[in-house]
Amino acid sequence: MIFQLLEQAKRAGARLVEAVKVLGLSVRTIKRWRKEGVGEDRREGPRSAPANAFSEAEVALALTTLSAACYRDLAPDVVAAKLADKGDYIGSSSTMYRILRRFGLNKHRGRARARKVRKPPHLVATKPNQVWSWDITYLPTQVRGRYLYLYVIEDVFSRKVVGYCVSERESAEVARALFARVLGENAGVAPTLTVHSDNGGPMKHADFSTFLESHGVARSYSRPSVSDDNPFSESLFRTVKYSPSWPGSFASLSAAEAWVANWVAWYNDEHLHSGIGYVTPSSRHTGADLELLAKRRLVSERARRANPSRWSGKSRSWKRPGAVRLGRPDHPAEGGIRADRGAAGPGSRVPEAAAERPCP
Repeated sequence: MIFQLLEQAKRAGARLVEAVKVLGLSVRTIKRWRKEGVGEDRREGPRSAPANAFSEAEVALALTTLSAACYRDLAPDVVAAKLADKGDYIGSSSTMYRILRRFGLNKHRGRARARKVRKPPHLVATKPNQVWSWDITYLPTQVRGRYLYLYVIEDVFSRKVVGYCVSERESAEVARALFARVLGENAGVAPTLTVHSDNGGPMKHADFSTFLESHGVARSYSRPSVSDDNPFSESLFRTVKYSPSWPGSFASLSAAEAWVANWVAWYNDEHLHSGIGYVTPSSRHTGADLELLAKRRLVSERARRANPSRWSGKSRSWKRPGAVRLGRPDHPAEGGIRADRGAAGPGSRVPEAAAERPCP
């Protein structure tokens, strides 16, 4: 039956590693059973309790202590330390954690609000104007300590810079004006558009969020202090500041605007982006890259036929990259309630012998 369940899970697209976890087995066990031709479940489990295991009376004492009024808001590590200061020892903190898990008492302790689970963003773009990523970066000036600010909106699918501006200040008003202009230039995209950004002040500003919401634009944010959640904008800024023409600093706002305008024109219309099959962002945005990639395939195939001895396999496919993902759906969430901070709460199973008592 186990082999049948695993086969069903495999056909449904599940990985063997995750499927065997549900059954409480390991991959090595399954492979060994298949190799030996095992017909029945050979799991026997422990035949006797460990010699050093807690007795029921000791378990009850540990639960009673952890549930006492003066300890119920403290982590078992702190409880163990306080008991040691009094010359008492019930068990190690790891044993206390294990007992709490056994009785389902692992819950958040204390009056402080538990940390919320923040799942990583997961967006998928299958065509242009579905997901935009935007951010703000510093542009150094020739005056030490003074900076300009570059606002850039990038289409995740095509990597095209669909909008930008250079400003002397970082504010939600500038971002709102930029998006108003870009949405006006791309009429009709707002209802199906998601805009992703980090958690900066202009990005989370109430006026800016209300503006996007009023236009029907969905919003997505990175997890706090996780720069990898906005990789497309970060990669774009690296390309900006490592370009051969990068001046290092700017004499004025107008000089910065002129340089950025030339750079955006080069990036959109001349730069062959490795992430989209070595085509320009503009050609992928308009769909012109399909014809270009088809011509490249013909050139590669013609060269292979002319000199077949130089090819050990097929010629380069020049395949067009498909859907673009921002984030991973299987990535573990950051934060969350710590499972090791348990306490007896409503509905918890506490043995009768472990009734609450005042602290000694």
